[in-house]
Amino acid sequence: MSKVIAFAGKGGVGKTTVATLVVRYLGANGKAPVLAVDADPNSNLGETMGLDVTTTIGEIRETYMKDPQGIPSGMDKVNYLETLIEQALIEKPKFDLLVMGRQEGQGCYCMVNNILNRFTDKLANHYKYTVVDNEAGMEHLSRRTSGQVDLLFLVTDYSLRGLRAVRRINQMLAGLKLDVKKLAIVVTRGPEKLSDAFMAEVAEIGLPIAGIIPHDPALLEFDMNRRSLLELPENAPSVLAIDKLMAEYCPSPQ
Repeated sequence: MSKVIAFAGKGGVGKTTVATLVVRYLGANGKAPVLAVDADPNSNLGETMGLDVTTTIGEIRETYMKDPQGIPSGMDKVNYLETLIEQALIEKPKFDLLVMGRQEGQGCYCMVNNILNRFTDKLANHYKYTVVDNEAGMEHLSRRTSGQVDLLFLVTDYSLRGLRAVRRINQMLAGLKLDVKKLAIVVTRGPEKLSDAFMAEVAEIGLPIAGIIPHDPALLEFDMNRRSLLELPENAPSVLAIDKLMAEYCPSPQ
């Protein structure tokens, strides 16, 4: 069964960057194949990986809803939707990418959502790890049929506003049907020593800090040159920080 590593946090804190670097780590450390799932409606995971996304699950859902009878002859709706998902999968040597896209519009999407969610869960079983870049509300995680998350990282930048968003997300977890095995905070663009005010807020939340990702000029350089973060050098500060974090929270078997 695929182990699920998920990320949540408010927009702009570097959540997608962290998710991308975790995919990089898994691929470089014998933990492939990996299924990367972009479940944030503001889909950026493909961009940080240097990939062109042509189809999303949201587009598949909308296309079906516009013409539910437009299924090719000889196929039922389940097989039809599953085939479309397989075609939307972007395949790479060590990981595949699936982009969820926008949320549904008006109308009842229960049937099609159930089919899509069941197949996405089934698809994930073909991978060692599933890495999910979520929106702050974690809508996709709450809809997963298994509801199991092995690692959930709540990502914040070095600001009290970002940390308070983490607090709200953590409080929201109690109302979601999720089985989270490990839960921790990741701080991006943080100094080596966090301020007393920041740490006091962390103490009130009651979650450990899994790691601090320092300011890394290479991240901006790669972004401006539209280069994949998967190509960052091994000695980049952000890569080293993620490697250290993952070695602790996702160790390789001895």
